[in-house]
Amino acid sequence: MKIQFLGGASEVGRSAILLKGDKNIMLDYGLKVNSKQEYPLNPGKVAAIILSHAHLDHCGSIPILYNYALPVTFGTPPTQDLSRLLIEDSLQLSRKLHTKAKYTKRQVFSFINKYAAYDYGQQIEFDNKNITFYDAGHIAGSAVTLLENANSGRRIVYTGDFKLHPQFLQGSAEIVESDTLIIESTYATRKHPDREKLIEQFVEDVKATVESGGIALIPSFAVGRAQEIVSILYKNNLIDNTFIDGMAKAATDIVLRYPKFSKNKNILVSAMKNIQWIDSTKSRNLALQQSSIIVTTAGMLNGGPVLYYIERLNKNSKIFLTGYQVEGTNGRRLLEGKPILIDGRKFAVKTPFTFYDFSAHADSEDLHQYVKGSNPEKVICVHGDSDAAQTFAETLKIEGFDAQAPKIGEEISVDF
Repeated sequence: MKIQFLGGASEVGRSAILLKGDKNIMLDYGLKVNSKQEYPLNPGKVAAIILSHAHLDHCGSIPILYNYALPVTFGTPPTQDLSRLLIEDSLQLSRKLHTKAKYTKRQVFSFINKYAAYDYGQQIEFDNKNITFYDAGHIAGSAVTLLENANSGRRIVYTGDFKLHPQFLQGSAEIVESDTLIIESTYATRKHPDREKLIEQFVEDVKATVESGGIALIPSFAVGRAQEIVSILYKNNLIDNTFIDGMAKAATDIVLRYPKFSKNKNILVSAMKNIQWIDSTKSRNLALQQSSIIVTTAGMLNGGPVLYYIERLNKNSKIFLTGYQVEGTNGRRLLEGKPILIDGRKFAVKTPFTFYDFSAHADSEDLHQYVKGSNPEKVICVHGDSDAAQTFAETLKIEGFDAQAPKIGEEISVDF
């Protein structure tokens, strides 16, 4: 089989991997959201799409594939609803910013209408291949995908985004044996801090900000991170001071509809019952007039209500970044000490900020543990910047693995 990398190779964002055969299969087809929207290369006609999870960098370009054909998309039930939420919001944002999206609402409908939902462990038969999803431990419904040749028994495993160490709402990813392993490498050169110590420091920092009369502004990804953060705040008796704004409510409602794809569901339910919802400019201003905690989108500061708050925070406030900041986003500019962009104009952020590594991705230890457990003949390192992916591949070579970190457009042949 030939595997071509149309996006997400030596970069983070727009994941898109084409498996070429009698019937072409697309593994994810995402969008890179930074100062501009970047799409993957065109795959031509595909017969099926396998969607690992609902984040836009994995699903955001899928409706484009429904322009001339109607491929089936395989994924888990939560991924269907969550991806629709994020894709429709992305389309709406394009209209608001007067930028031209590469797909229409009709194509979004076609994508959802041709979606086939499967639980973890269910076997899907397609084009002489058996496809099975396993828990990836990243967000609700995220999946590690196994493709097995029904004749030869050869196995390709695509991890998508995964995490071995459990989060508050997600368990550990399952390690699946493979012959060819396509693995993310976002944090291939970094180790995440101890989660319990990190939560303790985060809670103390948030409390100190609120007690000083400031606002703890917590930009969060609507799917995954927002639910994790509000659950942590609830567990630490901070929910009464907490407001939530943006798309997180709709995303949380979806997550709660599929309880078997998360853990500690009751804590999330209780948190959402006690949190204060923001649904208007008036309620935003009310939250700003008191010492409070505001959890809001977008997690990389590239739009959404967070920009409204940043311009209006009082002098005792603090910004808490809690996730990966892609190059070219406002979040990355803030970390680099540069002005951010708000409605096309530069804004120098004077409010103190800090970064808490609440990543839902595997770190360097997780990645090496997964490769050893999967025991592949060939490893392909994707979804990491050029340095991270290349370093990961070179380290694996030293350990005796046949490893590569492809570039965009490159094609690799594997025994399948």
